[in-house]
Amino acid sequence: MRRHFKWDRKYLYWGITAFCVVACAILFYMALNYIGYVGRALKALVRILSPFIWGLVITYLLNPLVQLLHRKTFGPLCARLYAKNKRSDGQGLARGLSVLLAEIFMVAIITALFYLIIPQLYSSIETIVVNSPVYIERVTDWVTRMLADFPEVEAYVEQTLGDVNSDLISWLQTTVLPGLGSLLSNVSMGVRYVVTAVYNLVIGIIVSVYLLSGIETYGANAKRILYSVLTVEAAKKLLDGLDFTNRTFIGFLNGKLLDSAIIGIICYIVCAILNMPFALLVSVIVGVTNIIPFFGPFIGAVPSAIIILMANPPKALVFVIFIIILQQVDGNIIGPKILGSSTGITGFWVMFSIILGAGLFGFWGMLLGVPVFVVIYTAINNNIDKKLRRSDLPVTTGEYRNLDYIDPITLEPIPKEDRKN
Repeated sequence: MRRHFKWDRKYLYWGITAFCVVACAILFYMALNYIGYVGRALKALVRILSPFIWGLVITYLLNPLVQLLHRKTFGPLCARLYAKNKRSDGQGLARGLSVLLAEIFMVAIITALFYLIIPQLYSSIETIVVNSPVYIERVTDWVTRMLADFPEVEAYVEQTLGDVNSDLISWLQTTVLPGLGSLLSNVSMGVRYVVTAVYNLVIGIIVSVYLLSGIETYGANAKRILYSVLTVEAAKKLLDGLDFTNRTFIGFLNGKLLDSAIIGIICYIVCAILNMPFALLVSVIVGVTNIIPFFGPFIGAVPSAIIILMANPPKALVFVIFIIILQQVDGNIIGPKILGSSTGITGFWVMFSIILGAGLFGFWGMLLGVPVFVVIYTAINNNIDKKLRRSDLPVTTGEYRNLDYIDPITLEPIPKEDRKN
């Protein structure tokens, strides 16, 4: 008797799965063989889309300010103005005014940076380079006077300073100073690069205006697509994870930027009052490096103290004392007030995430290593908590501090003291 083949949809699923696995394996093999071409293609794609990437970054950074202005200022104001208008509630105008003011604020900061700070920074660096022999000789005389009662140490320090003096002068005059000149000439002559940067910034601002004006609509469409692809439970978990990631990153970045700006301003005011040399330069260094968690204060204090030491050795000690006080105030008062509660990880993991991020991605790794690690750490910790609850086991860390073992039958925690008895 002839048997007919019975069709089952599961065979189709198996075939599609096998095809996808083979296709992915082939694509992976080709990607490994043509990794150079893939890298160049990605770089070309990033270069083409760079204006939109700038726009996304601007949108991400300005969105909290836009939401704050809309919620606290222009939203209530336009609601009152349009209270008797039946056709509109005025929220569109409120959003437009919020976006406009946020963009003006960003452009004002960029303009102030380029026209007020950068020329003075260049002038300060050029002064240091040109007058470096005088500064080094001044430091040498000051050290000699300080070590007059210790002739053996004085001779060693003078020899060391002499070697450093000759090497540093040679490096400054043959490398740094010509480099500054060539940098200025390249910036003035490299019209194409300047035009490209301006083009990316202008298009990025336009893109950010569009995104900020309708960010709720874009977010709603993204959720609509997400729920159409994933199950309700999976979509909710993904949205919760994205929301936590967004809050972690935006809170950390905006908080650190504001905290660093305040520290830089305080440093400049105090340095100006104390008549410190190169007050603006050292304040910018302290403010910028303060963005980096944990290591930032030390990274900024060392070169700043050396710069002041070269111009005025006695004031370098005053500057170091002031920086120590400022960083204590920042770490215990200003930082916690701006950043809110702690990141949720210990100092060991903060140091680990910064060192790992710096080793993998340089400066951006140092800056973003902490929030990235917080997201990963929280995801792993939440998964551990879920598995422990599912197994009816203790969840909090404190319940494991004095734990010897858990009875495999009763699941009762057995403390260490009970085992000794």
